[in-house]
Amino acid sequence: MADIDIRQVAKRFGSHQALHAVDLTVADGEFVVLLGASGSGKTTLLRIIAGLETASEGTVSIGGRRVDDLPPRRRGIAMVFQNYAVFPHMTVFDNIGFGLAMQKMPAAEIERKVRRVAGMLHIEELLKRYSGQLSGGQRQRVAVARALAVEPAVLLMDEPLSNLDALLRLEMRAELKGVLQESRTTTIYVTHDQVEAMSLADRIAVMHEGRIVQAAPAPEVYHHPATRFVGGFIGNPPMNFLPASREGEGARVAGHLFRDAPASGGALAFGIRPEDLAPAGEGFAGRVKVVEPLGPHQLVTMDLAGHLFRAVLDNDLAVRPGETLVLAPRPGRARWFDADSGASLAEITQPEPVTGA
Repeated sequence: MADIDIRQVAKRFGSHQALHAVDLTVADGEFVVLLGASGSGKTTLLRIIAGLETASEGTVSIGGRRVDDLPPRRRGIAMVFQNYAVFPHMTVFDNIGFGLAMQKMPAAEIERKVRRVAGMLHIEELLKRYSGQLSGGQRQRVAVARALAVEPAVLLMDEPLSNLDALLRLEMRAELKGVLQESRTTTIYVTHDQVEAMSLADRIAVMHEGRIVQAAPAPEVYHHPATRFVGGFIGNPPMNFLPASREGEGARVAGHLFRDAPASGGALAFGIRPEDLAPAGEGFAGRVKVVEPLGPHQLVTMDLAGHLFRAVLDNDLAVRPGETLVLAPRPGRARWFDADSGASLAEITQPEPVTGA
């Protein structure tokens, strides 16, 4: 196993700057997810770590050794791709043992290692089958087993579950997390699926326009977004944002005065997650536009001072389109952002909106 140290990595494709001076350190045995929309640079960064792309600037080290000039086979890595890349003319056993055979490992050792990882992924009964006899989920298990069999220093995974249906993705997420916790293999995993990222990662590195805008454990990324972009990208439904105007030592938001707005900085924006709102006697009063049942909860979309404003509320609250609903932030859950830079400012400690002056 090994740590990964990425320093000031940039990548240009002609006039297009795909990565901008990216810094990231991954500890030995850590599971880091690169999360971002298409075009954010996450796969480009993964390919540079793997040696499939060359950085325009910066360095990549694995286990304390610079690997920028090394081919992929000498970096101590294994990769799992979106399309499984399972050899159709080989049995499952031979697929899993392929890398070991290339290392000219003795047959008895190959047998031991193949059966060990097959057991970890619950595919021992498939070892004599061929690829065409497997389901998508089984083929993906074989691809993961093949990568783990060579005991890589680093495992790189590029959207490995995106071709699976929703129920199978859920099953594979849990299985994959258990296997990697057991093996303690240093792992970087690329996805655009925030549910995957939140459920799998020790840390999430959120990428936007070729930069890592926040790298932190999932609860921190969710509850303490470093930027307005992160707050809006993470969460379904995403964080609500409202403009704020300074007033004395506070700030006015949708007609209501908050006493504890940050004192420093310029123009403000107010943010609150939909599930962090609760019915109140005073607060944000908006007209209900749509009510969507979500099992134990309901998603309520309101018109608040000309802005769409969403709340996730308990189903036992009777809410109907057209009526006025008053909501307030739960204590400690609202956030302030700099309206110009989007950077997070001090959170509201006692978010008590006060009507009037």
